Amino acid sequence: MNFWQRLLAVDRRVIFALVAVAIVIPFFMNFAVKVGVTPQVQAVYDYIEKLPPGSLVMISCDYDPPSAPELQPMTETMLKHFFLKDLKVIMLGLWPQGSVQANIALAKVMEDTVLRAKNLKYGVDYVNLGFTAGNEFVIIRMGTDMHAAFPVDFNGKKTSELPLMQNVRNFDNIAFVFNVSAGYPGTYEWVIFGVDRYRVKLAAGNTAVQAPLVSPYVQTGQLIGLLGGMRGAAEYEEVSHYYGKATGFMRSQTFSHAVVIFFIIVGNLAYFMTRGKRKS
Repeated sequence: MNFWQRLLAVDRRVIFALVAVAIVIPFFMNFAVKVGVTPQVQAVYDYIEKLPPGSLVMISCDYDPPSAPELQPMTETMLKHFFLKDLKVIMLGLWPQGSVQANIALAKVMEDTVLRAKNLKYGVDYVNLGFTAGNEFVIIRMGTDMHAAFPVDFNGKKTSELPLMQNVRNFDNIAFVFNVSAGYPGTYEWVIFGVDRYRVKLAAGNTAVQAPLVSPYVQTGQLIGLLGGMRGAAEYEEVSHYYGKATGFMRSQTFSHAVVIFFIIVGNLAYFMTRGKRKS
């Protein structure tokens, strides 16, 4: 057996092990990975930058822990951008775990020294409305009466008693909605029932699998912009300069992709080098 034949006979577990090493090692390294910013991500950033201070914005966290590695960095960076722009933030979830993920992101963002200096107060600068069952019907209800859709917040307090919510009646009072989605209900429902019915100004952050399915809504103008997967989260960190988990994860993704591409090239080369011998 010659060199090329031995390459074709390499146990796949060896390749899996090398990919695992390529993923783990970059976590212990610190080097810059240049991430180009796509127009879809730039559009989201530009829209938020134009919002006047004090504007009401909303984050709908429609995902759960299995999707958090991709989507949590988006939520954290977006929250940080909102707070640094002095926007008032309403958080909620159409998924049962969504509002919990919102609180996790909030706790992480509040570790920032600049934000701590702002002395942001719950109920005045931000609220978490929690979860209400009903999927897309919750969006429809919010379009007519926000307090009817969420009579109490995540902590069980009446939303009508929260200073931030007292002048919020429906989507007419919301300047921008960012939907972080891993499936149903999510971006599709927000587009159909939020944008088309109530003219919500909407942008989305989706898993890499889901992003191609909703990207046409950017072309039609129903979405202001789109963050797709880990790459989309890293792009938003790049354009906003609020670097977080996604930028670090891109190092591992870059290394692992390089290993996979290497073995694809070597495997094809070995195949063509031994093809004639197998025929003979």
